[in-house]
Amino acid sequence: MREIAVESTSPPIGVTQGRPAVLAKRWMVSSSHYLASQAGALVFQRGGNAVDAGVAAGIALNVVERHLTDFGGVAPTIVFRPGMDGPESIDGLGRWPASLTLEAYRAKHGDDMPIGVARSVTPAAADAWLTALARHGRLTLAEVLAPNIELADGFPVYPRLARAIAALEERLRRWPTSARVFLPAGRAPRVGEILVQRDLAALFRRLVGIERANASRGRAGAIMAARDALYTGDVAGEIASFMARVGGAITAEDLASYHVTIEPPVHTTYRGIDVYATGPWSQGPLVPMTLNLLEGYDVASLGPGSLAYLHRFAEAFKLAAADREGFFGDPDQVDVPIRGLLDKAYADERRRLIRDDRAAPELPAPGDPWRHEGRGGPAGYRPRAAAGVGAPDTSYCCAMDAEGNAFSATPSDPGLGSPLVEGLGIIVSTRGAQLWTTPGHPSAIAPRKRPRLTPNPALLMKDGRALMPFGCPGEDAQCQAMVQTVNNVVDFAMNLQAAIEAPRVISKSFPWSFHPHAYEPGVLQVEGRIAREVRDGLERLGHVIRDMPDFTPASAGMCAIRELEPGTLEGGADPRRESYAIGW
Repeated sequence: MREIAVESTSPPIGVTQGRPAVLAKRWMVSSSHYLASQAGALVFQRGGNAVDAGVAAGIALNVVERHLTDFGGVAPTIVFRPGMDGPESIDGLGRWPASLTLEAYRAKHGDDMPIGVARSVTPAAADAWLTALARHGRLTLAEVLAPNIELADGFPVYPRLARAIAALEERLRRWPTSARVFLPAGRAPRVGEILVQRDLAALFRRLVGIERANASRGRAGAIMAARDALYTGDVAGEIASFMARVGGAITAEDLASYHVTIEPPVHTTYRGIDVYATGPWSQGPLVPMTLNLLEGYDVASLGPGSLAYLHRFAEAFKLAAADREGFFGDPDQVDVPIRGLLDKAYADERRRLIRDDRAAPELPAPGDPWRHEGRGGPAGYRPRAAAGVGAPDTSYCCAMDAEGNAFSATPSDPGLGSPLVEGLGIIVSTRGAQLWTTPGHPSAIAPRKRPRLTPNPALLMKDGRALMPFGCPGEDAQCQAMVQTVNNVVDFAMNLQAAIEAPRVISKSFPWSFHPHAYEPGVLQVEGRIAREVRDGLERLGHVIRDMPDFTPASAGMCAIRELEPGTLEGGADPRRESYAIGW
């Protein structure tokens, strides 16, 4: 039989991104690990809303990304449900031990921040998850924990986890409780081997049992009974006893007095879209502050990946970061001029410092936001350059549903960074590493102080509806990736997956938030897919260019969901990590 040639009337379609943007109408979940996204999808399929699914995905990250997160770590969260006056943030951030002053700490450790329990603050992720579930979810804790119990009973080790455990093998050998879990055969597990976390699974089952025993208190009350066991009950006692044995300063009183803080997020607008971020107890305000600065430019006309855009972005971010260093800290203990920092007139004033013909060679001086609050205040702190390497950390998850519920959370604290509590399979948060040992710094150590947190979920809204929960892991690269993704969606009209995959630049021209707070003036990391002529142009402007691979986790790992059209959800997930979006 003779073949008939069919002549094409159009050229072949060019593939411009590695994955499609995921489209669905009922629900969507996106997270930094495919198994966590699947856990959220299972909870959606069992009748849960976006909060149920988001909490399930977040706890799953605590199980499968042990080199990045922990159920005893942190989990800052933003939630919105239709009918609320606005979104709420749940800080999910622990506090420094009440008994430990900066002077006492420095007398013992000087300016060092030793790995392990010396960095401990009260565990907060568990409180954040269970509080969000009780306030805004639909399902029971048993239903939400079901997929996570299965994961804790065993899941296959993937390459990045295997590399992380192998790199820290000698450290883990010094901690018997951790070695039993992460070195089960006396060595780091290989890719494809099953990692079993019996104590963590038992803790989850224990919490389910407490919930069932308190069923008469109603769904929310039973969930909070499980929460209370972790902070005032038997589990809290076990945590406090373990900390006393290993030299940690967290006490039963620290645990009993701890509660997550629930408050409105900080807010600005960007080209008519509402931008919500976590407060100055985190680096979250960097996102709206940088967008305020960029709003003064016709960003769309600059073009994605252009020299003009990337230079202005990097310079705007330096200005915002200067004010982060100058003023951010726990608002319970530090007077933070957050209204002034987010004022549009203040952004106009600061933007005038950006030069199109030259990059600032170091972090600029902080501004004077006090005037924009109608009052005076102290000059902002100015950091000095420092050497060192920050520790990798953090993950991210978000969920949305057809009802308009939205969930955005950034769980963190590496489970390999401190000994696991005997019998519980969790660490006590090491987020104290983001406090400073420097007197006078707004985030210097103080009793019951919250560290200035890097994890910072965010949410865009439009006309009172949730538009886009978004966030990422990546330490101090987080806010930079978040702003660039917003620009890609809002200014450059990319679909969500293309916006996430687009090449990024990451400034290092400000102190990294982790001890020892490395600061490399002028350095700009540039992914390899940035055009060579753009890279060379940035160098001519004075940026100290550091080349990176085409796709690298060092550029953060964005995940996001947006309402593309009424009734249609669009999901994106970053191929720089194990991220996946799943929808239906």
